[in-house]
Amino acid sequence: MLTFEEKQAIIESFPELTRKEVSMKRLNYHFEESAYDKKIVVQHLHPNGNGFVYVADIPGYEADDRGLVNIREATEEELRKIIADSIQALGHEEVEVSVQQTWVNGDNTLELKEEEGYWNVYHGLNLEDSFGDYEEAVTYLKEEQFTLKEE
Repeated sequence: MLTFEEKQAIIESFPELTRKEVSMKRLNYHFEESAYDKKIVVQHLHPNGNGFVYVADIPGYEADDRGLVNIREATEEELRKIIADSIQALGHEEVEVSVQQTWVNGDNTLELKEEEGYWNVYHGLNLEDSFGDYEEAVTYLKEEQFTLKEE
């Protein structure tokens, strides 16, 4: 098992982390450039060698209900990988994928866009109609004799 000092040296080798002292001689390490509200990468690193790294929603880790994994028994390689994975995950805000399709009927064109959970049909900049799900929107477009334009 790595000592507190060895873990501290490994963690502090990541220049993007900022050390913050907390109670009972424990240390937290914050990632201030996080794309999320969550900024603590290493939580409660204790002089006894115990501590946690935030890994929520990162494949390959079994996090507790707080999104943390214990690093008490971590090797140097494991600790470096866990921290690097955490920083990478916190540094990339998920991009919400929105769907946009063009539907045509002769010279008429409508745009189907998924926006904030709704499926909106636009004629130019004007909102033609809005639907709760994709199937409803497609049914409407087909009933109006529109077909999906091949890209």
